[in-house]
Amino acid sequence: MMLTPEEQQRYARQMGSGVLSAEGQQRLKRSAALVARVGGMGGPAALCLTMAGVGRIIIAHGGELISPDLNRQLLGSEAALGKPRAGHFAETLRGMNRFVTVESIDHEPDEGETFELASRVDVIVSCPPTFAERLRLNRAAVRAGIPLIDAAQWGMSGTLMAVEPGKTACLECVYPEEPPFEEMFPVVGAISSATGSLAALEAVKILSGTGKPLFGRMLMVDGFQGRTRSVELRRDPRCPCCGPPR
Repeated sequence: MMLTPEEQQRYARQMGSGVLSAEGQQRLKRSAALVARVGGMGGPAALCLTMAGVGRIIIAHGGELISPDLNRQLLGSEAALGKPRAGHFAETLRGMNRFVTVESIDHEPDEGETFELASRVDVIVSCPPTFAERLRLNRAAVRAGIPLIDAAQWGMSGTLMAVEPGKTACLECVYPEEPPFEEMFPVVGAISSATGSLAALEAVKILSGTGKPLFGRMLMVDGFQGRTRSVELRRDPRCPCCGPPR
C-alpha cells in the first residue's frame, strides 16, 4: 500500500509541514469511509475525501435529483434532474480521482445494513437530514467501534461533532429524544458546503492520524451572524446507545 510515483505527485500539495506526512497519506490510501447521505453536506464531504485520496468511499443516497436540490448538492447537475442520485454522484466522484474506489448505494440503509456497512469502513460521515437516520448511523458506529462525524445544517447555520465510541459523548447522549423534523427546511448552499468540507477535514485528520480531531466537542457555525463557537459535550453514563449494558 505504498504510494506510487503518480500518487505522490497527485498529493504533493498536502504532504509536508503542517499537513499530512507520507505515512499519513498512506493511511488514507488504506482507509475506507462511509458517507451518508451525499447531498448538500455529504456531497462536498465525499468530494473532499475523494480528492484527498481516501482509498475506498461508500456513498448512500436514495431518490431522484430534483430542481430544489441544485442550490446545494455539488455532485448534481441539470443533466441529472429526474435521475437516481447515487449513481450520478458516484460517477462524478470517480471522475475526480482514479486512485479512489467509489461504491454507491441507491437507498438509505436500514438498521442491519447500516451496521454491515459500518463493519467495512474506518469512519462514518453522517449527513442525513433526519434524526432517525443520524441516530441509526450513530448506533452503528458505536456498535462497530469506529469514529462518527455528525454534520447538520439549517438556514445559514451548521453544526459538527465527532464521536469516539466508548470515550466521548455519542449523538444520543446529546439528543436523548428525537427532535421534530421539518421536511423542506430552508438552507443556503454555502453553509452546506462549509459544514460538509469541515466534516471531511475531521475524517482526514482521524484517518491519517494528523492534528487534533473534534472528539468530545460540537462546533457551531452561525453564518447569519458570522460567529463560531465550540462547546464541550458530556457523555451520559446512562445513555442507552453508548452506556454500559443494562
